[in-house]
Amino acid sequence: MTVTQEQGLVLKNYGGFYYVQDHKSNIYECKLRGKVKQKILSGDRVMFTPLEIGQGILEKVLPRDNELNRPWVANVTLVLIVMACDKPKPDLVLLDRLLFLAEFNRITPYIILNKCDLAPDEQTSMILNYYPASFKVIQTSAKQNIGMETLSDNVAGEIAVFAGPSGTGKSSMLKYLTGEVNVRTQEVSSKIGRGKHTTRHSELYPLPRGGWIVDTPGFSVMDMPVLRREELRNYFPDFDAFSHICKFDNCLHYRENECGIKTAVEEQKILLSRYHNYIAMLEETMEKERSY
Repeated sequence: MTVTQEQGLVLKNYGGFYYVQDHKSNIYECKLRGKVKQKILSGDRVMFTPLEIGQGILEKVLPRDNELNRPWVANVTLVLIVMACDKPKPDLVLLDRLLFLAEFNRITPYIILNKCDLAPDEQTSMILNYYPASFKVIQTSAKQNIGMETLSDNVAGEIAVFAGPSGTGKSSMLKYLTGEVNVRTQEVSSKIGRGKHTTRHSELYPLPRGGWIVDTPGFSVMDMPVLRREELRNYFPDFDAFSHICKFDNCLHYRENECGIKTAVEEQKILLSRYHNYIAMLEETMEKERSY
């Protein structure tokens, strides 16, 4: 009898096995076919051959939309960049860097301002006054259960991962979003050792309204990817409204005269700190180019 291959989603790599969920939400403990040499990540879409109940052979990895290495996960559709209104104060350098990395990896970024029950400081006010024009901003308080339903609505159907500095409440959000009474979560956990943290690989947890979220607090810093200096500006969508004013089509918004971006900064249409952070990333990119 010919066994038909099926498509599935990798939830976890644990102990040499790959736990794959099919379209009916059945979970298979799969071994890797010897010819497959590619590293398998949580979030990978794969073809596998079901064997006896609950067992299978992973045959092939389908093309990825993106991949991250901190945490190791593929095909992420949403990154939740969590900043606290206070304690700790928002880090605008890290925020802009994470927004760039999300755009570079073709992942939709949401800015989550947690601890909104605390009085906002200057950086928080800057975020609220500037970023919503280009990015979705959601205010929450995981402690006071403010805005958490809105957050849950916005992650439904996505493969989401957290990012941001420690101490901002990401772990509390993860607990809220996954829930403690989700039967499917408990089923997956019992099979693949949730909570043991004996591996660096990430696990996808099902969300009650559909979709998945990575089980780690997320990443807080990543190295600049390899790209050309003229590409960096393409990942700052808030620059688009002013770049056509630049005298030169290849303007880097750096030392050129008659630059629409620098004019917008002077007119306070682009946040000064955001421009400075762009320049810092541009100079880092230029320095890396010299080492190629």
